[in-house]
Amino acid sequence: MGCRAKMETRLFKKGTQVEACFDEPGIRGVWFTATVIRPPRRDKKVYLEFQTLLNEEGGSERLKERTTVLNIRPSPPREVHRTFKMNEEVEAFHDDGWWEGVITKVHDTDRFSVYFKVSKEELVFPACNLRLRREWVDGSWVPPFEEIDKSNMWRSKGSNMLKPKGPSKKYSSKSKIKFVKGMQVEISSDEEGYVGAWFVATFVKKVENKYIVEHKHFTTDDGTELLKEEVDVQHIRPLPPEILMVDHFKLLEEVDAWYNDAWWVGTISKVLDNSKYIVYFKNSKEEMKFEHSSLRLHQECVDGQWIRAPWVMFPSYSQF
Repeated sequence: MGCRAKMETRLFKKGTQVEACFDEPGIRGVWFTATVIRPPRRDKKVYLEFQTLLNEEGGSERLKERTTVLNIRPSPPREVHRTFKMNEEVEAFHDDGWWEGVITKVHDTDRFSVYFKVSKEELVFPACNLRLRREWVDGSWVPPFEEIDKSNMWRSKGSNMLKPKGPSKKYSSKSKIKFVKGMQVEISSDEEGYVGAWFVATFVKKVENKYIVEHKHFTTDDGTELLKEEVDVQHIRPLPPEILMVDHFKLLEEVDAWYNDAWWVGTISKVLDNSKYIVYFKNSKEEMKFEHSSLRLHQECVDGQWIRAPWVMFPSYSQF
């Protein structure tokens, strides 16, 4: 077995999450997340199960297909810093895949207009749905990743669920997490009305045992600059690793809902049609309706590692 064949077998072994593209018109160059069912053989084809594509419209069975290794690459690691500039080439998560585009307008620190060459459309995306465009060339990413969030590099076999590969030296405990200036973080508050919410912010500096952060969506009273706040170690954490929701959320699944410029912890209390859900918020004892795109799986940073429970049972659920 040649060196290249050995590398392909190692990269695309069974259970590995990868990205694959098609040569069909209209979706050429779009990358879709998939899991390897069977590694490459002599014909250089890999049998994949796609995470966001279905066999037929309106069906529930995921698409399974044999694809050449030339159209497959590893899933890119997640970057800690996500900043985008005018005319920068990016990939935007849209219509179940990562589409190549160009930043045409910076609306604020978290919203960007992207122009797609394939469809000749221009759409607005939050930063969390964008990533810098890179190519997988001879076993390396071009341009290379400068800083990678290692908490998202290991995944459980055959699944999108994160699985830490032993204790991380960088995140050995929450108090020892290394926050770097300019790093995107999330902060919480114990104030009445804000319990259960995580706000996106940028780390500025550490002063003794306090952390100075700058909010991404809130300004000072006069509106002239972004609001700065001082928090302790119990109320700051890195951005949670991304977990791609492949189809839909399930009843009683714990989620974060994007509302009023923050992520609020809640539970799916009812699954509606057209990818809509009713979410119950325990702290406020309220229910609200959300679209799939406004939800993410809830995760907790425990001892420096990200943990999530797929379902959470509440004694009061029968009262919904």
